[in-house]
Amino acid sequence: MSTVEGDLLHTVEAGSISASRRFWGRSALWLSAIWFITSFALQGAHELAWTDWGFSNWRPVLYAYFLWAVILCITRVVIHGEAGKKALFVLPAALFVVSMVVFPLLFALWIGFSDWNLASSTGRRFNGLDNVRRMIADPFYANALFNMILYCLAIVVEYAIAFGLALLLNQEILARKFWRVTFLVPLMLSPVAVSWMVGKSMMETRFGPVARFARWLGWENPSFFGDPLTARLSIMIMDAWTFIPFMMIMLLAGLQALPKEVLEAAEVDGATKWQRFWQVIFPLMLPVSVTAVMIRIIFKLKLADIIITVTSGGPGGATDSVTSFIYREYRDRSNVGYGTLLALVYLVIIVLGMTALMKISDRIVKRMTGRL
Repeated sequence: MSTVEGDLLHTVEAGSISASRRFWGRSALWLSAIWFITSFALQGAHELAWTDWGFSNWRPVLYAYFLWAVILCITRVVIHGEAGKKALFVLPAALFVVSMVVFPLLFALWIGFSDWNLASSTGRRFNGLDNVRRMIADPFYANALFNMILYCLAIVVEYAIAFGLALLLNQEILARKFWRVTFLVPLMLSPVAVSWMVGKSMMETRFGPVARFARWLGWENPSFFGDPLTARLSIMIMDAWTFIPFMMIMLLAGLQALPKEVLEAAEVDGATKWQRFWQVIFPLMLPVSVTAVMIRIIFKLKLADIIITVTSGGPGGATDSVTSFIYREYRDRSNVGYGTLLALVYLVIIVLGMTALMKISDRIVKRMTGRL
């Protein structure tokens, strides 16, 4: 043990820690861990009706985990000295993430393999793979997954429009700052507000201004949400109108950060505007473009509020996203077990899909930027 300026600074080296101190520290840690694991296993067996021993709920298990986490942090310092103090900068945050992410996922997995309908008086009961078989045979869930593919493919068009607007607003045009703010207005609105303002009001079949304009163009009976194809397109347009400004502002920031020397060199070499865009600007903008598209895909995968407010998944599930379908499984059918399983499967699909997409996009970016 060393002391600097009296007792103002203490440092406890690992070699100066006594054997008895290490023993009591490890003993306290192992006892708390055994109590946590035992209470977790006991409650799990009680929930599966394997034993009558257990608690009325999972709260004692939570208390056991909290006790183990506190003792773990304390014993890091008791056993390892200064190295344990360094671990305290990360360990509490890691334990908090485990309690807020890992445990809920495990509990969701537990619920996903059970029959739990809130409208039933029988309560929750374990049903094995019944929910999995039901999901595989569920045409509405398959249709929702197919719709999500269509909705995500629409991002290509949204990206093209956002890039065009970013290029336009990057030029020296009249009232450029005004137009930048104006194009950002849809992003400031809540999707629910957009649903009522556009979907429920402007696109209303009888008196909506969009419907009146469609009749003036010759569409005798405009129904934007009565036909499956038209309903999907209408949902895509409303969602795109809300989030295109998000991609536009990211792409505009990327355009303004481009090195002017490279663009001026391309112009001096006699490159046309199209050549400068396709061979210089677009490759240099790929990292920003990939980031904008990835974030947009994440937002698109959560698409639900517009669908729930405007169509409730209709007509006949034609506009359902996976998120809106799961929401209605909870709200309308009170089927917690089946809805939780669908959410977990969707989570796995998102993680695998986004991981593969990031790897593919990284290869494309390296290949195109390597040509510059």
